[in-house]
Amino acid sequence: MRLLCFQAKRFHWKTHSKTLPEVPDLEAEEEITDGVVIFVQAEASDTPEQQCDSIRRKAIKHIKWLANKRQLKNVVLHSFAHLGGETAEPGFAEPFIQSIADRLNQSGYRVQITPFGYFCEWDLSVYGESLAKVWKEIH
Repeated sequence: MRLLCFQAKRFHWKTHSKTLPEVPDLEAEEEITDGVVIFVQAEASDTPEQQCDSIRRKAIKHIKWLANKRQLKNVVLHSFAHLGGETAEPGFAEPFIQSIADRLNQSGYRVQITPFGYFCEWDLSVYGESLAKVWKEIH
């Protein structure tokens, strides 16, 4: 799994075009303020079940760590299959990302997921500190 993480002042997104023909037609537009925005790439190597559980735990721990550095409770997970490496199949990636969101929600975070299977236009305003922009590769 690869994560590109931002401590964001503001993140606005809007569906632009569908990339997976099997997903439902959808027009969505949302915005959060003061949150962490996580560009997530699930990878083919994440799929063995024991590997999947470990990666999920590490990803959640990293997201919470970054959010807690600024006491942020809003989280956006954005599937972004452009971070390098071999991407996981959509049938794995979507529920895997959803499972991360579910666990974060159970921990008191307010989590949104951008529409899976869509390119989105977005506007991202990020805090200036180095920690506001973090790359993480999880094995």
